[in-house]
Amino acid sequence: MDDIQRFISGFRRFQHKYFGEHSELFDQLKRKQNPKTLLIGCSDSRVDPALLTDCDPGDLFVVRNVANLVPPFENDFSTHGVSAAIEFAVCDLKVRQIIVLGHSGCGGIQALMSGHTPQSEADFVGRWMQIAESARRQVQQDMSDRPMAEQLRACEVASIIVSMDNLMTFPFISERVESGKLALIGWYFDIQKGELYDFDQESNAFRPLVMAPERRG
Repeated sequence: MDDIQRFISGFRRFQHKYFGEHSELFDQLKRKQNPKTLLIGCSDSRVDPALLTDCDPGDLFVVRNVANLVPPFENDFSTHGVSAAIEFAVCDLKVRQIIVLGHSGCGGIQALMSGHTPQSEADFVGRWMQIAESARRQVQQDMSDRPMAEQLRACEVASIIVSMDNLMTFPFISERVESGKLALIGWYFDIQKGELYDFDQESNAFRPLVMAPERRG
């Protein structure tokens, strides 16, 4: 129960900050939300988008899942939780940018690269990670002679690009991107170094966006 008590204490601090000192923010949010950014991140407990970006409530519409993956557009009348959230953010909230946030040390990518052992008969994780199968194949084809740590990082990065490509299979996204109403952004968070990298579409590579303090010139 120690964790639960800590969470309750944390809520009290949140309550004091946003319903006490800065109540004007939630006076606005009580009526509606109006985020300008959809962030698709990993469920990993170390990669909380609001903490990483130091955002206030209402700034981000967040979708989190194993390995921050986006499935391709499918209109097969099945239930699609991630796609439903994307549709709501883009079509109803009319966000202006979508950020796909990947990170180092991703357990989902490790399972994909090393061969996942099903933990249940359904094997939800294994089937979900097939979304990034093309990234795994490309890494193993191009980097089979490299250490596994390098292959993992390459696959983590490549899977972000897979998700960005899959976003463009949604007609309501591709139309907005092509008309300049929506931007797609790929970010990679290096947990070991505390650094953030941004995907540059022209060079098809990730470039440093925020370096560690000791590495800034």
